[in-house]
Amino acid sequence: MQFRFSDSLKNLRPSEIRELLKYASAKDFISFGGGMPNPLTFPMDDIREIMDDVLSQYGSLALQYGNTGGLNDLRTEIKNLVLETEKIKTSEQNIIVTSGSQQGLYELAKVLVNPGDAVITEEPTYVGAISAFDANKADMHSISIDNEGMRTDVAETEIKKLISEGRRPKFIYTIPTFQNPTGITMSLERRKHLIEISKQFDVPLVEDNPYGELRYSGGRIPMLSALDKDASVVYLGTFSKVMCPGLRMGYTIGPEEFVGKFNLLKQALDLSSSTFSQYVAWQYLKRGIIKKQIPKSIDLYRKKRDAMLKALDEYFPENSSWSKPDGGMFLWATVDSRINTTDMLKDAIQEGVAYVSGNAFSPARSQANSMRLNFTFSEENQIYRGIEKLGNLVQKKVGPLQSN
Repeated sequence: MQFRFSDSLKNLRPSEIRELLKYASAKDFISFGGGMPNPLTFPMDDIREIMDDVLSQYGSLALQYGNTGGLNDLRTEIKNLVLETEKIKTSEQNIIVTSGSQQGLYELAKVLVNPGDAVITEEPTYVGAISAFDANKADMHSISIDNEGMRTDVAETEIKKLISEGRRPKFIYTIPTFQNPTGITMSLERRKHLIEISKQFDVPLVEDNPYGELRYSGGRIPMLSALDKDASVVYLGTFSKVMCPGLRMGYTIGPEEFVGKFNLLKQALDLSSSTFSQYVAWQYLKRGIIKKQIPKSIDLYRKKRDAMLKALDEYFPENSSWSKPDGGMFLWATVDSRINTTDMLKDAIQEGVAYVSGNAFSPARSQANSMRLNFTFSEENQIYRGIEKLGNLVQKKVGPLQSN
């Protein structure tokens, strides 16, 4: 029997991160590759108690099919959460619950993009967004990042160019706070400029905020959704980093018409997200457990971030550089321009340590000598040993190049 696969699969490529996960459980292997929260942050006892209560009090509903848009009680709690934490004003009708924010990214591209349509992303950007946009045959135009986030002046020039060609971008996608993969936070001035660009050129803004609550230093900067007075920004959120990823709970906030299109698509994808998981997330928020859990995560992750920054200072060659994030889960390291980190990854795995190479996050494939390093999952002693191994490997690669 011959299977004749659809043309849409031609755009998909294997995730380097998914491939690395098979090494993560190997004994003595140190992985800076995945974006996995540390299991020590999972509120096991609280979730166990919630699950027991959900089954005893709401079992006949929690184990049944659910509303496609999401449990209304959960959407009310999400509305209250984003107002309290990010000053975002919304309503239940503007919220749809998704099976993780990755589903939200796929739905976003599916409802807005025709094959070949232009979209604006950061360079580099989240590998899951690249996969979702590739799956829908989007033409990604990536805009470089500096220490203040997306170069909005460059984005404006690119948008003008595309419009002059009759190719107005379908949306601008950004992770403005603790960006994945770089950890960089967009400045307030750039955020305001990005909103101006969106309004001026009629290009919707999409902001992804998986890490906003994980701040270890510095002050909060308002989200685009809070700065936008027209409530036209599409906002993606998730419980994966502030509760646990295994329940696969995310949400999308947007204009009611936009959320309605999401609802139609979600009916075809999975009918609804897990009803049981939604009841657990609802009680997690309603009981205020999130408020006591996040500070614990912050205390743990701050120490790990500091350990990785210290290790990089100690072990990486002088001509290397790296981001110094105020929060999130990652930092971005760049080494000698003559080193290809995709090729070097094979040697790193042989040494018992892994990262994700820069080009995995690059629509333009222009980050060949960079790598993303996750600091939340490994123990502090593993962070030092792993960075030492990587530093030695980089130096080993640089040595012959310097002698030529």
